[in-house]
Amino acid sequence: MIDPALEVRYAFLRPGQAVARRAVCPVGYVPLGNLEWHGEHNPLGADTLQAEGLSILAAQRGGGLAFPPLWYAEPKRECMEYLPHLREPLAAKMELDPELFREEALPSDARAAAAFYQQLLVSILYQLESLGVRVGVLIAGHYPLIAHATIAVQRFAAEARFRRHPEPPMVPWACLEPDLRFQLEGARAGDHGGKHETSNCLALHPHTVDLALTRDREIVGAGKNAGEATAEYGRASLGAMADLMVRETRHRLEHPDWYCGASYVMQTGKWKGTP
Repeated sequence: MIDPALEVRYAFLRPGQAVARRAVCPVGYVPLGNLEWHGEHNPLGADTLQAEGLSILAAQRGGGLAFPPLWYAEPKRECMEYLPHLREPLAAKMELDPELFREEALPSDARAAAAFYQQLLVSILYQLESLGVRVGVLIAGHYPLIAHATIAVQRFAAEARFRRHPEPPMVPWACLEPDLRFQLEGARAGDHGGKHETSNCLALHPHTVDLALTRDREIVGAGKNAGEATAEYGRASLGAMADLMVRETRHRLEHPDWYCGASYVMQTGKWKGTP
């Protein structure tokens, strides 16, 4: 349970509380994730829970609002269960028919699924802007989603120059845990249900992790170093990444013209419609 004094989740705030937080720091964080296998020892919502935890932590440390996560609609072909070499073993673990995870079982083609998801993200960014958010952040908990989030951010920014209000428009940003780690540690440090992600889950939701399931057995569809995970490691890592996100969003608040409608600003030195 979150301390009411530290509540930053938009859905749990009364209107006056949301307005007060936005007045101090008009940043909105939207976690992106899914429901996917992360080893027998981790929760199925690990990706989303980590992105949500980061959004809450960043909002608590630097101000702003943590919006509800997007659990669904991601292109399913990018999930572990649909990888050909893991389809059968993971289906067996879940006591499901592996035929459900074949390409032919999906209702739409890959291009249509990606386009739908990207448009949904663009719509979410517009909704953030309509709620007075000045920097909208898409946090990809599931690694492949950063590609779709980046496309949505670029599309939103490109469309901004055709709109006269608000001015300047909201600055969108998409980020991903391994990329944040790279900025902090100089090395790509992400994994799938291994030490890093398992440590994050231990730090955020310890009751969802069972490290005993990582001992003396093969970990199917997850990192082999998961047994090295600790809550302390997760807390330190999440805290460092949240602080970096706060620095990035503050810079975007202070210098919106560096990040949104850049081509127009470079050509004219001002936003469309300004005197």
